[in-house]
Amino acid sequence: MWQHTVKKEISFVGVGLHSGKPVKLTVKPSAADSGICFKRSDLAGDRVVNASVYKVSDTSLATTLAHDDVFVGTTEHLLAALSGLDIDNVLVEIDSDELPIMDGSAAPFVHLLKMNRKVQKAARLMMKIVKPMTFKDGDTEVTVKPFNGFKVTSNIIFDHPVIESQSYTVNVNFESFSKEIASARTFGFLEQVEYLRANGKALGGSLDNAVVIDRDGIVNAEGLRFGDEFARHKVLDVIGDLALLGCPLLGHVTATKAGHTQHIAFMQMLAEHQDCWQLVHRDENGFEDVLDKVVMATKAAGKKVLPFLLPPMPATVQQVAC
Repeated sequence: MWQHTVKKEISFVGVGLHSGKPVKLTVKPSAADSGICFKRSDLAGDRVVNASVYKVSDTSLATTLAHDDVFVGTTEHLLAALSGLDIDNVLVEIDSDELPIMDGSAAPFVHLLKMNRKVQKAARLMMKIVKPMTFKDGDTEVTVKPFNGFKVTSNIIFDHPVIESQSYTVNVNFESFSKEIASARTFGFLEQVEYLRANGKALGGSLDNAVVIDRDGIVNAEGLRFGDEFARHKVLDVIGDLALLGCPLLGHVTATKAGHTQHIAFMQMLAEHQDCWQLVHRDENGFEDVLDKVVMATKAAGKKVLPFLLPPMPATVQQVAC
């Protein structure tokens, strides 16, 4: 399977969900094996942050990446769009510290990106799960098990009659992501939005870029795009965060009552349990070339942080290897 970039520069304009500031984002072509990088065009110098779990600095409201004093927030929706469309190598320039929220989903990104994919004659490095693994943190859980493809399941439970218990599973590929997942919007409860705004957050949030729920139901006049839009959006978040592994995953990931914090800790745990996965190159006919991890670590060390080069995860969370 070949790597992909984009044919030309593609720009998006919107507002930051939390800052409320106008943001311009431009996705630019990048060379094979360079991965996804974010560049702050509003700062002097070459201020770049790699899209890597190693660079995650905050997960309280969204997934924020940082390198030294350079921060890039709310990355998960664009990362999900790139991952869902199998786009491996791009430079993302933004003129603010937060990506634009657009309509609260990945659909606006997907609409333009899917028409501008460009194949690169370089094999994709993939992480193939060969043994199940489970991460637990309180009543949240993220598991992965072998699967010949990339499948994601999200199980959510909220004490509200509009949501209650929902589950959604998708075998992620170009078509399924575009049709089933990309347009699912972020959501929040009205009282939470009011609290965040009082504390200087969610200043760019509106009914145009989020599903808002009050005690009576959905506030948005148009209602939901899917009956299970909440679970589908959680799948989108999982896909976006998993893009920070640095290479596509071959396996079935199930996230139960999990958020960005648990997704990142799960990936850190996966990096440590090297007996659970292999690095492979897979050709167009499905044949695989298993790569030696020590050799790959040596090749990647100076350029791209792969999962097995990550630091240990905090000891405060429970790790369970099955």
